[in-house]
Amino acid sequence: MAVYDEFVSANEVYASKFDRQATGALPMPPARKVAVVTCMDARLHPEKFLNLDVGDAHVIRNAGGRVSEDAIRSLVISQRLLGTREVVIVHHTDCGMVTFTNEQLAQKVKDELGQDVSGRDFLPFPDLEQSVRDDVAAVRDSPLIPADIPVSGAIYDVTTGELRTVVRA
Repeated sequence: MAVYDEFVSANEVYASKFDRQATGALPMPPARKVAVVTCMDARLHPEKFLNLDVGDAHVIRNAGGRVSEDAIRSLVISQRLLGTREVVIVHHTDCGMVTFTNEQLAQKVKDELGQDVSGRDFLPFPDLEQSVRDDVAAVRDSPLIPADIPVSGAIYDVTTGELRTVVRA
């Protein structure tokens, strides 16, 4: 059985117990007016380690939790159309993004797929704390994010579950 088939079966159970229609639909804007940018790493469960419930926040996930152009796009939509008023950046220990360079990944893609992606920035980083500072700065420096929006940055420890502040808004 494919993993997708397992997902469909699990969803059938979930949907059969779904209680949101009884309590009313959740509004589209997040209740806590916050957007979180974090990594796609499967060991991270931001809803749990940040104590978020369904409908509380926008959680934007990508490799490394980087503030890429697409993350900025999502933040603009989150703020301009859905009313978020704060941004939190969360990177994590033992991140795979510190294990390669753009050149190494470009070579791997070329060797394995025959595609030339040289010049593409996959946004790896050698320094975890600096990557948080850089991504907080990328949000603060964007002309599409108002200067009065608080932006904080932290590192989640995958071995202890602790969140350590790097930059506080």
